[in-house]
Amino acid sequence: MKTQWPLDVSLSFDPYYGEPGRDGETGCEVLPDGKVRFSIPAPKAQEVLIDRFGTVFPLTKREDGVWEGTFDMGTGFLYFFLKIDGADVLCPYLPIGYGCCRPMNFVDVPVPDMLGWDDLGEIAHGAVTRHYYYSGVTGKHEICLVYTPPAFDPARKYPVLYLQHGYGENETGWVYQGHVGRIADQLLAAGQMEEMLIVMGNGMARKGEEGGRQLFTEILLHDLIPYIEARYPVRTDRASRAMAGLSMGSYQTSVTTLSHPELFAYAGVFSGFMRAPWAADGPEKHLELLNDPERFNQEFRVFYRAMGTEDQFFESFASDDQFLEGKDLRIIRETFPGGHDWTVWRRCIRSFLPRLFRAD
Repeated sequence: MKTQWPLDVSLSFDPYYGEPGRDGETGCEVLPDGKVRFSIPAPKAQEVLIDRFGTVFPLTKREDGVWEGTFDMGTGFLYFFLKIDGADVLCPYLPIGYGCCRPMNFVDVPVPDMLGWDDLGEIAHGAVTRHYYYSGVTGKHEICLVYTPPAFDPARKYPVLYLQHGYGENETGWVYQGHVGRIADQLLAAGQMEEMLIVMGNGMARKGEEGGRQLFTEILLHDLIPYIEARYPVRTDRASRAMAGLSMGSYQTSVTTLSHPELFAYAGVFSGFMRAPWAADGPEKHLELLNDPERFNQEFRVFYRAMGTEDQFFESFASDDQFLEGKDLRIIRETFPGGHDWTVWRRCIRSFLPRLFRAD
């Protein structure tokens, strides 16, 4: 099968699609009309289907034991569960990402109004470096990824965006699924954003057997920021530091930046929450700053909220709208077509990056 996978698959930049003499025609193909054709060998299976979080696409078995089907699944980055006789199976013939606390297969169907946003093209490209740093909070080594711009110069000092993923994902999400590096490359080439470092940490970190959405704030403040500032030539004033995140990462961003406006002048809340959409353990002290509009507007140069119009958590977003109404807070609010997914988050980051660290 003539298949073109996305460039940023986590396993192979230029993959082969099985060994022809052994595997035959395998994988998936995005057709010109946007439909996706699957061809999965499972000769002993009784049932094979694609499950998109409850929306099911059954495949049909051919005489040679290959299951096939062509479907309109929508556009953008689409995780799915491949089910063979009722069991979830990670298919080696399909692209593999990480989400829902596990490796998952996906397809990436082009979105007409997003074409070119993350192309390689004839432009310069930045680098993404993996670092292992010791965390005094968790008592073990943690991982972060750092994007540096194409013209990175160790003799200069750069502002920093700390960018977080959502629940069930990890520090690789914004690179492999979100394409943040290539989106930034395109914006830089067009002169639409400032040069910066983008640091992505693991927001699912654990301390022994303990996890929790709030733990990353401690790691960020006590371990990750000091590590980056010791390792890279970065500016350390609050006007040169931003934080943003999606879903769980959006709540981590709200808690961290509103609790520490002395450290952050920019915040981005993507598909998520000013207030916890779950039962909070106690008073949400970070919300106190919202009752002081004069200080809030003085501290934050940009505070940005965005959500997909079909997002399963849109009710929480609307509830936060009501909570913020009448407070005279200078907050940018946007909505985009789509749900709680990477297609929307790519739109969020592309809108957010040009707003950061501008002199005006």
